[in-house]
Amino acid sequence: MADEAAPLDILNDLLTRAKAAGAEAADAVMFKSASLEVAVRLGETEKLERAESGDLGLRVLIGKQQAVVSSTDYTGEALQEMAERCVAMAKTAPEDPWCGLANASDLATDAPDLDILDPREPSPEKLLEIAREAEDAARAVAGVTNSEGSEVGWSRSDIALAATNGFARSYAVSSHSFSASVLAGEGTAMERDYDFATAVHAADLPSPAQIGRNAGERAVKRLNPRKMETAQVPVIYDPRISGGLVRHLLGAINGSAVARGTSFLKDRMGEQIMPSGVSIMEDPLRPRGQRSKPFDAEGLPTRAKSLVSDGTLNSWVMDLSSARQLGLSSTGNASRGTGGPPGPAATNVWMTAGDAAPAGLMADIDQGFYVTELIGMGVNGVTGDYSRGASGFWIEKGEVAFPVSEMTIAGNLKDMFPKITPANDLVLRFGTDAPTVRIDGMTVAGS
Repeated sequence: MADEAAPLDILNDLLTRAKAAGAEAADAVMFKSASLEVAVRLGETEKLERAESGDLGLRVLIGKQQAVVSSTDYTGEALQEMAERCVAMAKTAPEDPWCGLANASDLATDAPDLDILDPREPSPEKLLEIAREAEDAARAVAGVTNSEGSEVGWSRSDIALAATNGFARSYAVSSHSFSASVLAGEGTAMERDYDFATAVHAADLPSPAQIGRNAGERAVKRLNPRKMETAQVPVIYDPRISGGLVRHLLGAINGSAVARGTSFLKDRMGEQIMPSGVSIMEDPLRPRGQRSKPFDAEGLPTRAKSLVSDGTLNSWVMDLSSARQLGLSSTGNASRGTGGPPGPAATNVWMTAGDAAPAGLMADIDQGFYVTELIGMGVNGVTGDYSRGASGFWIEKGEVAFPVSEMTIAGNLKDMFPKITPANDLVLRFGTDAPTVRIDGMTVAGS
């Protein structure tokens, strides 16, 4: 990795060149990353890869015209060509009445220490040891007959942002993860399942053996699944997949979608969209958070907020452009890569826990579906229509009874959100999280 000051020096040089070439305003971002990935299968090494990359993006504004170019070349000649090309493109671009940099008075003035960098790069030998431990534990589970392998990864990313409004800051983040995936049964009756873990710091990961055992036990439990007849029943979402409901909400309250009128929640600000007692929280400043960041991609400070409070929709997720279109202020949620302008995205979001244990959510269900895996992306953000392939377990008389597969669950998010009942088992694991969740009255069908 380059020295922390080096990326900002490069960005400021690029901005100076852009201004000299005719830019009225500009910002630039740099991402430098390193990663290490290993995989084993049946005890043998299948993958050992290390990669480093660097990417630079420049956005130039001339009046209400803007253009973006990117490059992986940081030489002076390349920076000059990049600046000149971006200015030329901006001069011919269509006007965007909502584009523009942040006001200098609104910029983040400090970068809080969020403890999101584990500075130690693990050795390949250590990662292979973790992968073998996870796979060995999974294969040791009675009934496991084959393995899809175990993968372990580490990465570090350095992010720098500078703009002609005076902003110039950088930070670094790390990620550690591992997974195991195995099969149980024989022939055409085989079933697969998995488990995985991810954390900013290696010390926060669970043991590889535990992840492996989870994968093996889950695969065995799925043997001999059935398909059920079409019915309207309560559906229970396992925490592995319940965060998807939060992601669907985030898509619907994304400022860009709301400004375009392509969200089924576009007219629901300030209204009750979930039951009382249910809240959706965001905290980009959570220490060691999976997606924590000290400032957003436009240099604005990030902050904790309640997107849904006691069931009421409080806020859109906005960058500067979408906020201007909606006549509001940015929520500090700008995100960007090097190939385009910023756009809104939320970080570290979760649904608050309820009062009942997961078993309590099932206790009064005569017939229902406990979903552990979802397939496909059948969600319409404009209408709220929801249809996903699913597998998991059938519930009878308040208890998990037997595995089911090749099922479809369907409904509409406008009807599903008001029926959400969360359990008390929230764990912040993935960056977008929810506890076990119950939704009544969904259509379930064998496919």
